[in-house]
Amino acid sequence: MEVTSESNSWREELASLVGDPGIRFTDKAIGVSAHEFMTKESVFESPESESAVAAESESLKDQMKGFATAWGEMLVELGRGCKDVVQQTLLTEDSYIAKKTKGPLAEISEKVSFLNEFLPEDRYPVHAWPVIFFVFILAIAVLNVNSKHGSPSPMVKNVIVHPPSASSILLPDGRYMAYHELGVPADKARLSLIAPHSFLSSRLSGIPGVKALLLEAYGVRLITYDLPGFGESDPHPSRNLNSSALDMAYLADAVGVNGKFWVVGYSGGSLHAWAALKYIPDRIAGAAMFAPLVNPYDSSMTKDEMSRTWEKWTQKRKLMYYLARRFPKLLGYFYRRTFFSGKHGQIDKWLSVSLGKKDIDLVGKSAFEELWHRDIEESIRQGSAQPFVEEAMLQVSNWGFSLMDLRVQKKCSNKGFFPWLKFMYGDTECELTGFFGPIHIWQGMDDMVIPPSMADYVARVLPSAVVHKLPEEGHFSHFFLCDECHGRILSTLFGEPQGPLETIDEALENDSEEERSDLS
Repeated sequence: MEVTSESNSWREELASLVGDPGIRFTDKAIGVSAHEFMTKESVFESPESESAVAAESESLKDQMKGFATAWGEMLVELGRGCKDVVQQTLLTEDSYIAKKTKGPLAEISEKVSFLNEFLPEDRYPVHAWPVIFFVFILAIAVLNVNSKHGSPSPMVKNVIVHPPSASSILLPDGRYMAYHELGVPADKARLSLIAPHSFLSSRLSGIPGVKALLLEAYGVRLITYDLPGFGESDPHPSRNLNSSALDMAYLADAVGVNGKFWVVGYSGGSLHAWAALKYIPDRIAGAAMFAPLVNPYDSSMTKDEMSRTWEKWTQKRKLMYYLARRFPKLLGYFYRRTFFSGKHGQIDKWLSVSLGKKDIDLVGKSAFEELWHRDIEESIRQGSAQPFVEEAMLQVSNWGFSLMDLRVQKKCSNKGFFPWLKFMYGDTECELTGFFGPIHIWQGMDDMVIPPSMADYVARVLPSAVVHKLPEEGHFSHFFLCDECHGRILSTLFGEPQGPLETIDEALENDSEEERSDLS
C-alpha cells in the first residue's frame, strides 16, 4: 500500500507540472482513455484553442528572454570581476606596471596640465579628455572615409597580349631567341651595343626613349633581346650566368656583329653585363652601366656597404630577396597576384620599392606609363612565372665569380714543383687577368631601388671603373625618356658624333662624284 501511494503521489506531481495528457501509466500497459482523448481533441477543435497556443508561444518567448537576460547578467558580473582583478593586481601602486608608468605619466600630465584651463569649470579632466580624444579620432576617421570616396580612383587597365613581332635566331641548343634592333644597319654600324633587359622587362626597353636620330649621329647599332622565358624567347632548362654570357655571344655572331661590342646594363640587367665581362671578355669593347645591381649577399661587401644597401629597401623587398634565396618556389604566389593578375599596377608596388622625388614625377607621366605598360605586357606574354623566379634567384645566389675577378691583376702560376723551380730561377710565367676595357657607371644619388652604396662597392673593388654620380637623380629619371641625358651618355662613351660608316657602294659613288667635279 505504501508503494502504491508513493507512486500515485509522484504521478500526481508530474501531471500537475505538464498537464494531463490523457495517458495513464499502469503496471500492465500504456493506455489512453477514450474520454480524455476526445476531450483533448475537442479542446483543439474549439475556438479557445487559438488562445491556448498563443499563451504557449508567449511562454516560450519569455523563457528565451529570461535565458538571454541571465546570460547577460552573468557576462556583466564576469566583466566586473575581471575589472576588479585588474585593478587589484595590475593597477595598484605596488604593481609592476604602476611602478614603471607612474613617473612618465606624471611628467606628461604635468606638461599638458595647462590644457585643463580650456575645459569648463564643472568638467573633471579625467572624464572630459577621454571623451574629447574619442570624438577627435572619430572625426578623423569620418574625414578620411569621405576623402577616399570623394577623390576619383585611378582606372585600372587590363593587360593586353600583342601579336608576335620580334625577329629571332636559332641558338646551338635548339632554343629561339627574340631580338630587336634600333639605330643604323649592320653594314653602317660604327659601334654596336647589346643591352640585356632588367627584371620585369623585355627587348622593347633597351635605352628607353632613345631617339633613332641620336643613334645614327654616332653610328650606333643598338641590339636588345629577350632573356630566356621572357617575351618571345624560349625558356632555358638550366640557365645560369655562364649560359647568359654565351647566349649574348651567339646573338652577336648571328646578327653580324664584327669584332667587339659594347654591353649596356641597367638595374637588374647589369647582372648579365657583369657575366659578359667575366666569361666573354674578348668580345666586349666596354661596359656602360646604369644603377648596376650587385649581389646583396656578396661576402666581399663591407659591413657598412651592406648596411647602407639594405636600409634603403622596403620590408617587402627584403622579404622578396630572402624568399629568392631560401624559398624561391614561394615567389610564384606573389608574382601571380601582381604581374600575372591580368591588371596593370603601380610600379613601386609591383617591384616593392620606394621612389625618390624625380622618379615619382617621371612615373606619373603618360609617356612613361605607356612605355612601362607595353614593356610589361611583352615581358609576361608567355604567362609563366618560372622565368621570373629564376631571374630573382640569379640575383641573390652564388654568381660563380666575384666582381673582384674583373680587376686587372697579374696572376702567376706557383702551384706544383716546376713552377716553383722556375720561380727560384726568376722564370716564373705570369699573365694579366681581368677585364681590360673601360667601365662607366652612372648612379643616381637619390636612387632607392639600387642604392648608391652598390656603386661605391663597385668603385672600391674595380678602381679602373669610372663612376658618374648624379645628384638628385633617381633610378629611372636619368635613363628613361631623357634626350639630353642620352646625348651626354653617348658623348661620354664615344666622344664627338662621327655618323654611320659608308658602304662600298656609297664610297664608290662619292669617289665618282669627286672625279666629275674635278673634271668640270
